[in-house]
Amino acid sequence: MPEAPDTALHKENHWRAIRSFVVRAGRMTPGQRHALERLWPHYGLDLPDGEFDLDQAFGRQAPRALEIGFGMGDALLALATDHPGQDFIGVEVYPPGIGSFLLRVEQAGLTNVRVVCADAVQVLTQHLPAASLDRLLVLFPDPWPKKRHHKRRLVNAPFLNLAARVLAPGGQLQIATDWTDYATAIGEVLPTRPDFTPIEADSVNAGRPETKYERRGQRLGHDIHEFVYRRQ
Repeated sequence: MPEAPDTALHKENHWRAIRSFVVRAGRMTPGQRHALERLWPHYGLDLPDGEFDLDQAFGRQAPRALEIGFGMGDALLALATDHPGQDFIGVEVYPPGIGSFLLRVEQAGLTNVRVVCADAVQVLTQHLPAASLDRLLVLFPDPWPKKRHHKRRLVNAPFLNLAARVLAPGGQLQIATDWTDYATAIGEVLPTRPDFTPIEADSVNAGRPETKYERRGQRLGHDIHEFVYRRQ
């Protein structure tokens, strides 16, 4: 039986590359730990030696979306609820948050959600089959606002190489941030990619659910910057 992830999975010496996240070693509540232990076998995806068999994981073939760093899971839960004919994968590194999210998935009676507790770059590089996603979402990633930490930002040219690999032709890459300098950097690198074509957003948030971090940014008076691109 698969084991629930633990913070020990993410000790510093497990990651050699520069990471775009910091594991915040928050203490799990008994409810969160119990949720992980009980629900991980139903909703969790352990990292395989090679690539995921997503048809087997979901028990069907369907359009698939993946959200990197889903946090509280508001957007992922709403998308999965509104689109039962699609499958949704969430990648997150914070086990207490995953435990809380899995409880919400169970309460909503959803069967089209799976969760991975791992570094997203590792997942995109080693474990997702090529052209296996129809949508890739990066909603309000850690801004790393200090200049000396900009190298830790997730969205950069190497990340776009990975996004291009896992997105099927016609698949959608959607990125949102409320940090203007991060948006500027994204806006500089994306147009240089001939394998991505911009899509004009048809609404303020381009058809995605609002997130907790978006509302926080709005309270702080930050502008929301949205990037929606189609894989060629």
